[in-house]
Formats: sequence, structure tokens, C-alpha cells
Amino acid sequence: MLRFHVGGKVVEKVDLLRKSHWAWRLDVWPFAIIYVLWLTTIVPSIDFGDAVIVLGGLVALHILVWLFTAWSVDFKCFVQYSKVNDIHHADACKITPAKFSGSKEVVPLHFRKLQAGSSSSPVDLEEIYFDFRKQCFIFSKEKETFFKLPYPTKETIGYYLKSTGHGSEAKAFAATEKWGRNVFDYPQPTFQKLMKEHIMEPFFVFQVFCVGLWCLDEYWYYSLFTLFMLFMFESTMAKSRLKTLTELRRVRVDGQTLMVYRCGKWVKLSGTDLLPGDVVSIGRNSGPNGEDKAVPADMLILAGSAIVNEAILTGESTPQWKVSITGRGIEEKLSIKRDKSHVLFGGTKILQHTPDKTFPLKTPDGGCVAVVLRTGFETSQGKLMRTILFSTERVTANSWESGLFILFLVVFALIAAGYVLKKGLEDPTRSKYKLLLSCSLIITSVIPPELPMELSIAVNTSLIALARRGIFCTEPFRIPFAGKVDICCFDKTGTLTSDDMEFCGVGGLTSSMELESDMSNVSVRTVEILASCHALVYVDNKLVGDPLEKAALKGIDWSYKSDEKAMPKRGSGNAVQIVQRHHFASHLKRMAVVVRIQEEFFAFVKGAPETIQDRLIDVPSSYVETYKKYTRQGSRVLALAFKSLPDMTVSEARSLDRDIVESGLTFAGFAVMITGDQALTACHVASQVHIVSKPALILGPARNGDGYEWISTDETQMFQYSEKEVEALSESHDLCVGGDCVEMLQQTSAVLQVIPYVKVFARVAPEQKELIMTTFKTVGRITLMCGDGTNDVGALKQADVGVALLNVVPPSQSGNSSSEKSKDETPVVKLGDASMASPFTAKHASVAPTTDIIRQGRSTLVTTLQMFKILGLNCLATAYVLSVMYLDGVKLGDVQATISGVFTAAFFLFISHARPLPTLSAARPHPNVFCSYVLLSLLGQFAIHLCFLISSVNEAEKHMPDECIEPDSDFHPNLVNTVSYMVSMMIQVATFAVNYMGHPFNQSVSENKPFLYALLAAVGFFTVIASDLFRDLNDWLKLVPLPVGLRNKLLIWALLMYLACYSWERFLRWAFPGKVPAWKKRQRLAASNLEKKKHV
Repeated sequence: MLRFHVGGKVVEKVDLLRKSHWAWRLDVWPFAIIYVLWLTTIVPSIDFGDAVIVLGGLVALHILVWLFTAWSVDFKCFVQYSKVNDIHHADACKITPAKFSGSKEVVPLHFRKLQAGSSSSPVDLEEIYFDFRKQCFIFSKEKETFFKLPYPTKETIGYYLKSTGHGSEAKAFAATEKWGRNVFDYPQPTFQKLMKEHIMEPFFVFQVFCVGLWCLDEYWYYSLFTLFMLFMFESTMAKSRLKTLTELRRVRVDGQTLMVYRCGKWVKLSGTDLLPGDVVSIGRNSGPNGEDKAVPADMLILAGSAIVNEAILTGESTPQWKVSITGRGIEEKLSIKRDKSHVLFGGTKILQHTPDKTFPLKTPDGGCVAVVLRTGFETSQGKLMRTILFSTERVTANSWESGLFILFLVVFALIAAGYVLKKGLEDPTRSKYKLLLSCSLIITSVIPPELPMELSIAVNTSLIALARRGIFCTEPFRIPFAGKVDICCFDKTGTLTSDDMEFCGVGGLTSSMELESDMSNVSVRTVEILASCHALVYVDNKLVGDPLEKAALKGIDWSYKSDEKAMPKRGSGNAVQIVQRHHFASHLKRMAVVVRIQEEFFAFVKGAPETIQDRLIDVPSSYVETYKKYTRQGSRVLALAFKSLPDMTVSEARSLDRDIVESGLTFAGFAVMITGDQALTACHVASQVHIVSKPALILGPARNGDGYEWISTDETQMFQYSEKEVEALSESHDLCVGGDCVEMLQQTSAVLQVIPYVKVFARVAPEQKELIMTTFKTVGRITLMCGDGTNDVGALKQADVGVALLNVVPPSQSGNSSSEKSKDETPVVKLGDASMASPFTAKHASVAPTTDIIRQGRSTLVTTLQMFKILGLNCLATAYVLSVMYLDGVKLGDVQATISGVFTAAFFLFISHARPLPTLSAARPHPNVFCSYVLLSLLGQFAIHLCFLISSVNEAEKHMPDECIEPDSDFHPNLVNTVSYMVSMMIQVATFAVNYMGHPFNQSVSENKPFLYALLAAVGFFTVIASDLFRDLNDWLKLVPLPVGLRNKLLIWALLMYLACYSWERFLRWAFPGKVPAWKKRQRLAASNLEKKKHV
């Protein structure tokens, strides 16, 4: 079989398949043969009734095989497809996505003919491709594998400057064929489709099967009651999912018309018809209601400049300057990451634009000239949509745990059913149909039909409780995960720290290291640099730009006008006119302006202290010491410098080369602000919020330029970096790593050895945040991520519990009119809010909701754990009761079954309404159903119940006259039935009382009032039935009177059984407390596996 390793971020490998003809599928022909055999051999040879039972079994098996093709992609491929060795024979492929990117899928493989070559001699090329999650992958014959459809994003700068769009209709048509239209088209989810998905879940199918069995055994009320509940529940779940999915589908490419240069002339086209390579005129474009239209695709500015609000993609409120690429070297290759100051991203909004009149291609509407790079789902906005739609699997209640737990119970049921079958077959008078029915009923009785419903009730209760606290959740089954969380990650800027900036003053000008905050004592040049070396602009008469620069302007008390002139507000001082700006570039870490003061020209530069240091003529002796001192305190430090320029004209000043402007500078001080995202600042913030408690070490390039080293914050301690010693270091120190070092770790594949031990990550890119999350998951930690911006989306989506904070200002207390109140009730979720992707969204600006989510999660986890235990014990008891009764020819009455069903449902409801305690406890709940505590508890209690059941039934048989009960006849009340029914109900109530988990996570039994009253009522009810006070009630329940001696024995035994179970459960809780999972073992294992792979 052909298998291709793609090894990308989305697709890991591709297997080629061919769909089999329907008659040759493995879920068709083998069954056709079996049915024919049944007709020809089985029907003539045995009783027709028995033959129908066999047919029923075959049909059930056939349906199961068919359902398995819906549940497992691998099984579907095995049954419905054949393997191929030549790509031209294939018509489908099985895609295995990269790790943590969702589940496998089968997608069709397409072939198409492309016209290539010149118009006179066209050549037909064949292209083989498939579409997976809105991305197109093309087969390359040279590389013998699939690769992502390329977009024109890595060409040279010269290539873009020469581009004139699609020159002919044919070229435009070919481009449309290749890249498709610029739209976000996703299939609209419908209620029917979601409901079908829910009904096909293994659990649901199983429950419907059980209900069918009960109907065959004449339990009509009970079965229909259960079926109705199931359908109601599944449809409410589908409805709520539909709502969140429709929210997402509102995102569209704005339907605006643009001027596009096609076939040598400007034409009007809709934004949805843009193609990569089109040359367009783009500017501020407002709709009829005055709201700004978004940029329709990712494009590179060739001429002009713009100010753009990119909050939708980065979550940063600061508008960004975008400039043309005209000044860049023609041979340089474009890198969207590095050159983002030249790229307009799809979905962002242009606040203001300035066209370039000197560019050869003139635009008819005065917009900037730009060339389209990527469209549709390949744009940055499309990428965000893909993350939200596809990145991880949906978490449902039907986890593998509940499946395994049921298997564990089925073993017991099979023993009981086998016993009944053996005994039943020994008696030739019994009906085989009723015997098989009873056996299947015993087996299915173990599998509680209420399980998914009960789990979901617990989860829904938590949903409501969280919603009351302003926390909304789109994936309810992640709530129990929150109870298992053992590591919380917080985004720093804007989440732990505020976004506000404050200008502290200027330092480094005198030999003392103190800050000068009074601006009258600072040299004029320094103040002028602060006033003019920035990227602030006026948009609609409002000053917009970097909050840092605004804070500095405010701190020195100057004003900046729309004609690019800075003036002191008070006192005498010269106005500074900006002539040319060289914008801040992240790879240069500095910005410069050329200004004119009176008639003189100056170059003003500001930037990161370490980059400015190399460009100064003369570096002050205390330069490094001063700036390190302030960064250690968590401040943002910028170095200021200037030089005077010779006399020249304004146009000469504008065309000065950037390198000339930024060299040979004179130092003018450090501007110090309170904020910052450096490693030192991050460590300072982390120690303030007690994330860091031990001395901190920061990883950085070694001083001697050889390798890397760990340096303490005060630079007194140094350790050579070695990936082997990270674990040992983390015992005595808290570690901090910067984004550049994360890159180094990726290159040396040391991610698994280092990242799990690091406490603080500084200046990490969004992809790196995602990498950190997946690394934590690989070593088996359950992660919670709390973030606010869209740059956190990937990490929020990858975390087990992602919490997005919407910075909603709490409504003012005074005079809150009703209209205002109603506006604040619903959270406004816009695209670009991290909340679109994250399972939890909190309407708070603080990180307090994380403790709410963890408390509620623990409460739900404990509740689900106790539900598993209670259901397990009840089912084991029921299996025993059913088998004993069946052998004695005794059945449960329909009323009895319904009453017991209603009782359990009520108890479960009250259990799940237990509220979490207001404070988080240091104790942890048991994360899994499979742990020694749960299994020992189950087996111990079941043994006690079994003793009680066996002795009670034996006692009842002594009092029973030797009347003969007809097996398989209709239901008749008798003593054994009465006793086993009462005993099983007593066991049920005792189970609830014993296994209820109260402190330290939930309210105790006495605090959970509804549950307490229900327990007392149940105890009262049994005492009344047992003592036969109301004969009519007992007749309705079809119970016979008990002899006095038996009655007293039963009540005393019930009390003893309860005490024994209670003591056993308490002892186990003391002996096996919950603890943090041992992830270090998993980390070592994962790291050693990686080593092996490398050597292979």
C-alpha cells in the first residue's frame, strides 16, 4: 500500500485507498452469505421461534458492524476500501493528522487537468490533490509526497515591486482554478446533522438496545420513560452545540468592492473575487453605517502607508503602522513573520492611509497599492478560523474510562448470566426465548442506562453554577478535566499585569544611578527625542499608537499635532518637525526619525539598550549596570541617542539610508517605563504573584559566545546549560526561558527535556505557547491556560482547560438604568476574542475565575466518581437479584421497576446538586475511576451487600411454602420477590449514603439539604413497607406481608450492612488520599523514546 509521510503541522501521513464496489464490501457480501445459510440450513432444522432468535442475533451483529464503520475510521477503511499501490488507481486517502490535531479522516482524492505552456502550444498537466480541513495538498512527483498548495509569499522584494496583477482573463481563470475564491465557506451545521451525530454515539445505541430488550420482557412503562428521557437529553445537548457553532459561522470576508488592476486596467471587483497575485488599491473603507470594513485578504503594501487595528488577530489594542516595501533590498526574500510591518492582514481594519504619489502605478481612488499574497483559509484570519474549527477533538461524556468501567462490570454480569444459562438449559421445560432474553437482560442490567445522563446532569449543574459567576462554557465535558488540573499557565501581559504604562523618568545621564523624573533638569535633546521619536498618529482627531509612547509624551508634558510637529505645552522650547520615520522593526529592535529643529537636521534614535550600545561613539561606564538595574525591577528601558546631520534639503533628508541615520550616535539617556515583557521583568512579576518561590535562573546565550548558560537575576550565579542537568537544577531553582531560547530548544530537540521544568516563559510567540502546551500534555500533565488575546488562541485550544478572559469593565454601581443592565447581561463575543476558541470564557478582567473553574471542576469530578461507584454497586446488586430471582422463577413487577428507577434518578439529581466549598482545598480528588481506592471500595462493599442479599433470600426461602412457581409465567407476588426487592432497595439507599463525597470538595450530607431529606424519606418509606403499615400501598407494589421474625431480622441486618460499608469506605479514604500524578516518569519515558527515534 502506498503511504506518504507529509510530517507537516497539520498532516502526519497519507494512506491511499480505493473505494470498493458496494457488493464487495465486507459489511455486505459475508452477511449475504450468512443470511442465505440461515434460510437454507437453520430454518428447516430447528423450531421456527428459535430460528427467529438466531436471525435477531445476526441482524444485531450486522447493525453493529455497520455502526463500527461510523465509530472507527480504521475499521471503515478495512471494510469499505481496498489498498492500492499506484496513485492513479486511488480515489480516496486516509489522513492521519499531526499529534494533538484531532482525529483521522477519509477524504476523496481529486485529479484535474491544468493548461500550461504558451497559448500557441498548450501542454496538459495533471494535478493530483486532496482537501483536508480547508487546506489543499498537492502531489509532487519529484518529491514523491504531498505538500501544501503554495502561495506567492516567499518571492524576492523585486518580484513584488514588478508585479502588475493578472495580465489576461485566462491567467485570472487559471488562478481561480488553483486557489479558489476568497471566501470562508464551511458547511452550516443543522440540528438534524448534530442530532444524528449524537444518536450514533456508542452509548446511545447501547441504551436504545437495552430499552428494546426491556420492552420484549413487558416492562413498557420503565422502557418508554427511559427512552423519552434519553431523547430529550440528547436533543438539548445538540441544540446547545448548534448555538455555539452558528456563532462561529457568522465570520465572513467583508463584501466590499475594491479597485483591482486586471488585464492592464483598473476594474471594480468584489473582495470575494480577489486572487493571490492581484494588484489592488486598498484604503480606509467604511460601510453604509460608518463602520470600518476589514481588509479582505493578506496583502503586501507596494506604495503608501497605513495605520491598522490588528486587535482581531493579536489581541493588542495598539494600532500598527504599515509601510511600503520600496526601501528594502531588491534581492531580499519576503518573510511574512519578519516583515509584518509591510503586510496588511485579512480581517484587520485600516484606520487611516496615505497614498504614495510617486509610485509609477497610479490608483484611481487614492488608495495604497498592494499585492495580494494569500486568500481564503490561508490568510491569518483563516488560520485562526481553522484553529477554532479543527484543532482538537470534542470531549464527550463517553470517554474510554466509562467504557472500561462498564467492561469491568460486564465481567460480573457474564458470570451471573452464564450461571443462569447453565441452570436454565438443564431444565428442558423452559422456553429458550425467555431464557436468552433473561440472560441478555442480566448482562444489560449491569450497564446503567442512566450513566451518560447522570454524568451530563452533574456537568450541566456545574455549567449553570459557572454561568452565575460570569463564566461560560462551550464544551461542557471539559469541566471534570478542570478538577484534574495539575498545572496552570497564565499569559502575563494584560492577564496578570495591566496594559497601562507609566513613564517613570530618565536615567543614566549622571554618574549616580537614580532616575530623574523632573523634566526641567533633563537636557533639551533628551526631551526632544522623547517628544518626536515615536510612531504616534492622528486618526479622526484622536492620537493613536503605542501606549508606551503616549505615556512618554504625557510624562514630558509635550503635545503632538496632526501636522507631525511636536511642541512643549509650557515654557519656551523649539517645535520639532518630523521629516522621515524609520519604523520600529522587531529584528532591528530600534526605530529612528529624521527631524528639523529651526533650520537644523537631526537623527533621533531609540531602541533596546543592547542594540543601541554598539551604535554609540562613546559608551558611558555605568551604561550596562544602569539599564540592568531597572529591568530587574520589572521596568521597560529604552536607550535614547542622537546625532546632528549636515545641511541638506528636505528631499535629501528623506532619502537618507537607514544605516547612516542610525550610526555614530551620542548617548542621551535611558527612558524608564513601568511595564515590559523581558525575561527579568517576567521573573519579577512571577515572584510578585508567587509563581516563583525559589531563586530564579534565566537561560541565555553564554557570555563567551559558546553555547548557553543559566544566569541568576542579579547575575551572581552562572551555570553552564546542559539539557541533562535541567531536572536537577529545577529542584533548587525556578527556571525562566525566553522565546529565542525556545527556538534553540526546538532546533536541538531538547524541548521535552527542558520545557516541563520551566516556570516562566518570556516573549514567546503564539506558536511557541502552543508548543509549551502540547509538551506539558505529552508528559502527562493536565493543563489549564488562562489568556486574553487572540495570540493565545492556539494555546487555549490545546490546553485541557482553556480560559479566555474578556476584559469587560464591571458596570458602574451608581444609577444603573435598566437598559444598561440588560446590555451587560450577555457577553459580547466578537471574532478575535480569544473566547471564540477557548472552551471557557470568563467575563472578568482578573484571573479569579480560574479558581472558580477548578473548584467547580473538582466538585464535578468527585460527583462523577461517586456516580460511577454508586451505579457500579447498584448494577452488581441488580445483576445478582435478577439471576437469583430468575432461577426461582420470580420476576420484578413493572411498578416495582419503575419505582426503583424513579428513586435512583431522584437521588442522582440531588447528589449532582452538591455545591463546591467556597475555598480550594490542598487535598486533590482521585483523577481516574481506575485506582486502587475505587476498585477496593467497590469490591469490599459488593461483598458486604452480597452477604446481606444471600442471607436474606435464604431466610425468606425458609418461610416460603413449597409452592411451585411456573418458570416464564406472568408476574405473581411472593415472599422471595418481596424480600429481594426490599433488600435491593435498601442496598441502593445505603450505597448512596455511604459513597456520597462531601468535604473537602463538596458540601457534606448535612449541608446538602435536598439529598439529606431524600435519604430520610427513603429510610422512612422502607420501614413503612417492611412493617406493612399500609396494606393498600403494599398491594399496589405487589408485595406480600412479611412474617414478624423475618421483618425484624431484615431491619437489623440492613443497619449492620450500612455500618460495615460506611467503616470500610472511611478507612479507604484515609488510606488512599488523592495525589498529584507522577509526571516526571512520563517525561523521562517520552524523552528517551525521542532519543531512540533520533538514532533510528
